[in-house]
Amino acid sequence: MRLNKRVNEVSPEDIDSPFVTLTRSEWSALAKATPRPLTEEDIARVRGLGDPIGLDEVDQIYRPLSRLLDLYSEAVGSLHRATSEFLGERASRTPYVIGIAGSVAVGKSTTARVLRELMARWPHSPRVALVTTDGFLHPNAVLEARGLLTRKGFPESYDRRALRQFIADVKSGKPEVSAPVYSHITYDIVPGETVSVRQPDVLIVEGLNVLQPASPRDLDETALAVSDYFDASIYVDAQPHDVRRWYIERFLALRATAFSRPDSYFRNYADLTDAQATERAGEIWDAINAPNLARNIAPTRSRATIILNKGADHRVETVQMRKL
Repeated sequence: MRLNKRVNEVSPEDIDSPFVTLTRSEWSALAKATPRPLTEEDIARVRGLGDPIGLDEVDQIYRPLSRLLDLYSEAVGSLHRATSEFLGERASRTPYVIGIAGSVAVGKSTTARVLRELMARWPHSPRVALVTTDGFLHPNAVLEARGLLTRKGFPESYDRRALRQFIADVKSGKPEVSAPVYSHITYDIVPGETVSVRQPDVLIVEGLNVLQPASPRDLDETALAVSDYFDASIYVDAQPHDVRRWYIERFLALRATAFSRPDSYFRNYADLTDAQATERAGEIWDAINAPNLARNIAPTRSRATIILNKGADHRVETVQMRKL
């Protein structure tokens, strides 16, 4: 649904859409009511490699987004208190869970980190935890034994039951819940290393496939998907040809950073020429990331609460909000 500058009139052609669509200028106007800015130093700390996000993007897009999510969280808290009062129970607020999905290289990790910084500045959510689903990938040895090593990132490469249990435990208010840790240097789960989440006000879960419905292969007595535990969800979107270009640009930049480390799984890529690296990155994208995006990730777009639509320069051009 497209709103005009008055943000209250609906275009007739979009009347049946489940989303309200705001242009960048319409959305950024909402930032005036959200006095929680970040600094350039904050942004440099959370910016992902290859993502040129700057202070203006944070102020115009992510500041109002953080306020909207804060309002959503407050509303859920009020509903929880009302329900507890009705049932005669002692109200105990459970964490507000936000899922963030999107393609490899689309910038969802930066989105997650920026929102963590912004939401922690609102008085109702000073404790914000961020967990990526990478930690719930099966170890390489398991993937190799199952013939899935070249399908890392596809839904079947994750321990979805463990991920679902982790979120359920956090959502239920357990004092401390641990998640495995994944290393992008060794390209594998780090043995014996975990990250702990201790009763946050908000939990942000970022990953490729977090909006997928339950798979028939995963159905058990609960028949629940990871997304069933989300209070709100965000899909970071862009044209596939732009994301492919961003992926290749990031691959080229990694040659001088992560790939060059002696313990890097991709050490053999560090010495490739620009032409060789561009060709190899394109092959990886076309063989693995593009099919995963088309078959598994993009189809979940419409399940999100909020969709951030990026242009070729990584800037968010429109924001779509699901109608309540």
